[in-house]
Amino acid sequence: MNRYPRDLLGHGETPPDPRWPGGARVAISLVLNYEEGGENCLLHGDAQSEAFLSDIAGAAPWPGQRHWNMESIYDYGARAGFWRLHRLFTGLGIPVTIFGVATALARSPVQVKAMKDAGWEIASHGLKWVEHRDMPEDEERRQILEAIRLHTEVVGEPPRGWYTGRCSVNTVRLTAETGAFDWISDTYDDDLPWWLDLGQRQQLVIPYTLEANDMRFATAPGYITGEQFFQYLKDSFDTLYAEGQAGAARMMSVGLHCRLIGRPGKVAGLARFLDYARGHEGVWFPRRIDIARHWAATHPPEQRERPSRMERDTFVARFAGIFEHSPWIADRAFDLELGAEHDSAIGLHNALARVFRSASPDERLGVLRAHPDLAGKLAAARRLTGASTSEQASAGLDALTDAERDRFTALNTAYVARHGFPFIIAVRDHDKPGILDAFARRLAQDTETEFTEACAQVERIAELRLKDQLP
Repeated sequence: MNRYPRDLLGHGETPPDPRWPGGARVAISLVLNYEEGGENCLLHGDAQSEAFLSDIAGAAPWPGQRHWNMESIYDYGARAGFWRLHRLFTGLGIPVTIFGVATALARSPVQVKAMKDAGWEIASHGLKWVEHRDMPEDEERRQILEAIRLHTEVVGEPPRGWYTGRCSVNTVRLTAETGAFDWISDTYDDDLPWWLDLGQRQQLVIPYTLEANDMRFATAPGYITGEQFFQYLKDSFDTLYAEGQAGAARMMSVGLHCRLIGRPGKVAGLARFLDYARGHEGVWFPRRIDIARHWAATHPPEQRERPSRMERDTFVARFAGIFEHSPWIADRAFDLELGAEHDSAIGLHNALARVFRSASPDERLGVLRAHPDLAGKLAAARRLTGASTSEQASAGLDALTDAERDRFTALNTAYVARHGFPFIIAVRDHDKPGILDAFARRLAQDTETEFTEACAQVERIAELRLKDQLP
């Protein structure tokens, strides 16, 4: 099966209304990454020093050596930055979600107690703050389970959420397959939560952010001053708030790190943003677990058929009649690169139409000739397909007067004699007078033009049939 694993559709054109508590227009999720003591370091059994997300410009790993400056910067996050942020958030009464590296939490029991006393959510940020991209799948699975075990031992309860950050292509699947989490966040693909369909169960995903994130203080291009960080957060908030006022409430994630935003010159921008956002009505500051619980209650997962996951026989049997008596179209469409985009009526119609459009002229002519005459002998003998019967009835073609039936018979006969295939029209788009007007107009067209129009009508009929079956 040629299947595309990425989901480029998401919630689509009309995302669901989150219905945030109190009618909030924006839910702001503040995330504090606690990584200090879990980063690459010879003291932690690693082969090299850390080189990621610090104020050391152009930092590179030092194989086989401790990097004192790097360690010292990470230490600042635990020793000073954390407590500055703790005072800020508790002083404002704003709860946050901790992305806690398990080994870092184990080395910071006093900070863990402060997190718990503040009522913050402590989610898992993996076992160690290291790259997973080249990690063998079995080793990553082992580390995920060990992170859960150690986290539970240190915090006193298992994590209900997960974010790796430096993840592999397997991370989302592996964490979801544990069944241990109310939410996972290793995606950056939406402004709202969404359900990941695993077949047997569905996993809630709460997307995270790498741009409304203080990590940009340590990357290029990035922020230099707290004012720049404030301005970006403000612009993001203003856009989302305006969308919320227009009836499309959204979620805003803000990513923070103790050793980065915890510095005096940077935290001022965050504090300014919090004051700004709190000055608006309809702003909710939830932990991610609060978002997860609300979303699960308000928008629970829905099990539905997904064409891109069907076996060939099921797929062909299900969609064989979308193009009248032409199951070969569904059979060929099965071999296309199908994905989540094709699990909707619009998406699957595109795949089927591609097959129809790329078929030979004789094959397309065969599809046209497979259609019955409008109000013809097959209809009178009740030998139409179920779809055709319903469609013709929708325009009142199943209840013609004798005079109307005679007129349709004459038009059908003249049309086929002129063009060599039946008159085809998406009857659900027309009433009886409109169909007769189209009949007269198209009867007079040249056959090449009419062939093109008939093919377009076949595609429209297929679209309407799919909309009866798929979202």
